[in-house]
Amino acid sequence: MDSLSLVSAIVAVCGAAAAALFSYWQQRRLQSWEHRNYMDRYGASLAWAAFDLQTRLYNILHGHAIDQDPERGSGFLTAFLTQGTAAEADFVRRSTVFVLAEYLGWVEILRRDIQFLDLGRSRVNTQIMLQISRIGASLAAIDPASDELRLFRAQQRAIGEVMVHPDGEPGRRRCLGYAEFCAKLANDRVFAAWLEVLLADVDRLAADAAPAVDRLQELQTQLVALIDLLDPNRARFPQFRVAFDRTTHMAG
Repeated sequence: MDSLSLVSAIVAVCGAAAAALFSYWQQRRLQSWEHRNYMDRYGASLAWAAFDLQTRLYNILHGHAIDQDPERGSGFLTAFLTQGTAAEADFVRRSTVFVLAEYLGWVEILRRDIQFLDLGRSRVNTQIMLQISRIGASLAAIDPASDELRLFRAQQRAIGEVMVHPDGEPGRRRCLGYAEFCAKLANDRVFAAWLEVLLADVDRLAADAAPAVDRLQELQTQLVALIDLLDPNRARFPQFRVAFDRTTHMAG
């Protein structure tokens, strides 16, 4: 091979290598952009779901504190589930389970479309994934005094899976809405089977929430921490949100 042919071959190889490297980085940038887009889109929905769940937990915990002082009236579960009408009791029971199941549904969607181990070098995304893991640990925590609303990791995943709407596709997934959730509870025995224990747990909390206070307080605190990561400037949730502290809610 003469020198001219050798130079031409080297130039061709270098050009192919450069083109392959450019294509690789272009694909990485596109993938990173898609992941950021998914995080922005799903992060808002996850934040709303976390907010709804932590609000319901706060109402349960605050309601329990109110129940300790008869002069303050009745707490949330007591007023609507124990002393309320059948329709009110059914709504509180189902809606409490719904906000928990919806949160797990959005966690499952995030897992499917972003894939937790492929989030680039974003420190915030890493913190969000770690916080989601902490919430999962709080949900699964074993407490000899209480197992209301406790779900082990596999149960969390399963409920998240059944809450994902079947018509979705990557980047456009969504959870079942409340009306769809209630319809499936009534008409789909497989779906209902995953949730029947949680529905009974709400009744147990209405009867006596005291043993569950520590667990639920920890879970609510972890959810508030997740919301703070997803909405650091309080653009989506300017309204009140705070971790429950029972020491500030005890009767004097």
